[in-house]
Amino acid sequence: MSGVNEIRSTFLDYFRKNGHEVVSSSPLVPRNDPTLMFTNAGMVQFKNVFTGLETRPYTTATTSQKVVRAGGKHNDLDNVGYTARHLTFFEMLGNFSFGDYFKERAIELAWNLVTKGFDLPKNRLLVTVYADDEEAATLWKKIAGFSDDKIIRIPTSDNFWQMGDTGPCGPCSEIFIDQGEHVWGGPPGSPEEDGDRFLEFWNLVFMQFDQTAPGERTPLPRPSIDTGMGLERMACILQGVQSVFDTDLFRNLVSAIEDVVGAKAEGDAAASHRVIADHLRSSAFLIADGVLPSNEGRGYVLRRIMRRAMRHMQLLGAREPLMYRLLPTLVGEMGRAYPELGRAEALISETLKLEETRFRKTLERGLGLLNDATVSLHNGDSLDGETAFKLYDTYGFPLDLTQDALRARGIGVDLTGFNDAMQRQKAEARSHWAGSGEKATEAVWFELKEKFGASEFLGYDTESAEGVVQAIVRDGAVVDAASKGETVQIVANQTPFYGESGGQMGDTGVISTDTAKLEVTDTQKKGEGLFVHSAVVAEGVLKAGDAVLLTVDHARRGRLRANHSATHLLHEALREVLGTHVAQKGSLVAPERLRFDVSHPKPISAEELQKVEEMANAIVLQNSPVATRLMSVDDAIAEGAMALFGEKYGDEVRVVSMGTAIDGEKAGKPYSVELCGGTHVQSTGQIGVIRILADSGVAAGVRRIEAVTAEGARAYLAEQDERVKALAGALKVQPAEVLGRVETLLDERKKLERELADARRKLAMGGGASGGSASEVKEIAGIKFLGKAVTGVDAKDLKGLVDEAKTGLESGVVLLIAVGADDKASAVVGVTADLTARFSAVDLVRVASVALGGKGGGGRPDMAQAGGPDGSKADEAISAVAQALAS
Repeated sequence: MSGVNEIRSTFLDYFRKNGHEVVSSSPLVPRNDPTLMFTNAGMVQFKNVFTGLETRPYTTATTSQKVVRAGGKHNDLDNVGYTARHLTFFEMLGNFSFGDYFKERAIELAWNLVTKGFDLPKNRLLVTVYADDEEAATLWKKIAGFSDDKIIRIPTSDNFWQMGDTGPCGPCSEIFIDQGEHVWGGPPGSPEEDGDRFLEFWNLVFMQFDQTAPGERTPLPRPSIDTGMGLERMACILQGVQSVFDTDLFRNLVSAIEDVVGAKAEGDAAASHRVIADHLRSSAFLIADGVLPSNEGRGYVLRRIMRRAMRHMQLLGAREPLMYRLLPTLVGEMGRAYPELGRAEALISETLKLEETRFRKTLERGLGLLNDATVSLHNGDSLDGETAFKLYDTYGFPLDLTQDALRARGIGVDLTGFNDAMQRQKAEARSHWAGSGEKATEAVWFELKEKFGASEFLGYDTESAEGVVQAIVRDGAVVDAASKGETVQIVANQTPFYGESGGQMGDTGVISTDTAKLEVTDTQKKGEGLFVHSAVVAEGVLKAGDAVLLTVDHARRGRLRANHSATHLLHEALREVLGTHVAQKGSLVAPERLRFDVSHPKPISAEELQKVEEMANAIVLQNSPVATRLMSVDDAIAEGAMALFGEKYGDEVRVVSMGTAIDGEKAGKPYSVELCGGTHVQSTGQIGVIRILADSGVAAGVRRIEAVTAEGARAYLAEQDERVKALAGALKVQPAEVLGRVETLLDERKKLERELADARRKLAMGGGASGGSASEVKEIAGIKFLGKAVTGVDAKDLKGLVDEAKTGLESGVVLLIAVGADDKASAVVGVTADLTARFSAVDLVRVASVALGGKGGGGRPDMAQAGGPDGSKADEAISAVAQALAS
């Protein structure tokens, strides 16, 4: 029962059997405390429960909480590998009571677990209590049977816990074990307390006061319990070892490092093995929780952890990226307790490999330049700040690496000169933003970015998080506060809101405090890393520095995710159906619909669109996970990832893969693989269904596809169904019979239209005589002439009527003029074949056209057509043609 995994499960099962809710570990990036860089204690996820801002369906809980202490005030990074217990990543076992039980029950639960569950010898245990907490001391005597010498009263803040300068607080009681006389050290409170003989492994916090001001405390109405036991320390105790690196989990990791690197964990190399083992855990869990290496904020701390481990890999003799090869061992050891490791294994592996590849290039180049720059320096000298900054700014060699590389030679770095060079570089960059118009407006974002750094985006795996307002901007200027009714732009240190990019619209939602509420109408990316929330103050007053809750519109984000993922599937389906020449040329991912433009030289047929839709929906139905990896652009494209038109990519990119190809060359491989920084569904089934609405041309060789998904597709299909039902009702048939009935009606209509046209022609020509009535045919200079204005006849039917009239005359000239509802006239002249040598239909129709206010006409000698704007002159046109025949 002494293995790490067994200890964890024993602890959680014990408290579950004692009525506690087993709650999963919260992410390493706190969602409810923007003041923390990383989750550093088990109570962080319950902070708002303790303060009364949040309620849960349980009043007691137990967790195994992931913890990282490698940045901010909790930073153990530099000690890791050189002490017995320092770690950047560890697990905190804890039990919590939210106004349920208090000191007596907490002490009783702890005592029974350590003495019965873990079977620790009672005679080796002792506790500390806060000096004024006589209640706790009395309870330990009662429950554990401790004598006074086993209960050590500590008067300092070490045994009094506070959440902050104000808020919940209370005394602590720590449980220690005596590891034996062979280990140096004394009990807590003694001059030798820093030794390792007496090891503290569990801290019970009795949260019983509310501190309203320094020195002012009032009792809490519902006292609570917060405890924390270090899993790795308990493993040391139960396994009888002095160092956490000698426990089973770390022994397995170190063994894997020995196999991969080919160097034993002996002598000076042992520290390197320990550093790598610890930093691998930190790196893997941080990446799994959404942190990626960068040059700012949490990403910078992750990069430092990774590169410190990679530096030690090199010191052990590694000549190629190897750290990623350790990941399967870690997943095997911890993946069951933390399934997020397995889910993110591909992303973690690619990130480690990419970072180590880049770091090796940086390290090789930087060390060479550093050696050249310091060849004449000796122990006690300092490298000038300008050179150190050049290594950092031009060659990407971090300052702390420069310091580490020179420390062994006793050489320092001129930090003042380094900082001066940094400030000059910032001033020069700022000067590039001087100007007018948009550049002047954008300058405020550059200045805020320089002052506060980039915003931390948390939105890949959460839609709600706390943050601190760093700046409020109104009309292009920074202001201290914003009041009800004002429209402002908000910058926070971290946010779950996605800023518009890659075609995906920015998020909307709510930013709130206890007294203020802002409606976020849009989110944009500004100043190379700031997420800017456009918002209207709906209630109260918001001030710079306020802690706020940022909540994304969940339903809208869900529709955006579905539509964005659908564009990837449609893009790939179009390439399979139309050819690999298809490439995306721009997109719009809105909550209601999606639209994207692709290169294709001709309209897409209905059959092709149907096939595209069927292929994309087949992947939707797979309901397969959507995977994300971090890679270099070159490696991603080499593996077949699609880079989208118009997008700017950095050295590192997110590669989104979804679905499994069903057939063809890609069968069994990822269906869609694209470079994309947008938000996506977790599995393809969340898209619901994809429905293509239209294909249209927007430019030469570019087609536009419009589609809907999920609820939008359902609403569209429901609307179409209602239309069919309404049509079926009007036609008095079943919905399935609508098409047949419509086709019958169309045939009947065509027949009636033909019959009507025939009737109109007969009526127009005098009741059916092909050549018109005898009274309408005149003889001019021995030539038969039929000139007539007709109504109710389309201009397109005139030539047919003229042909019929010519047949009836046998020999002669026919002029028919149709006058439309707009009073415009069309004229057709026909000349029988025996007369075309004497009269040209073209010449005669031009005479008619002039009379109608036109400018001529055209055709053949036997048939010509013209028009004119004035149909009221039809009789004059007929007379003009008759006169032309007579002359």
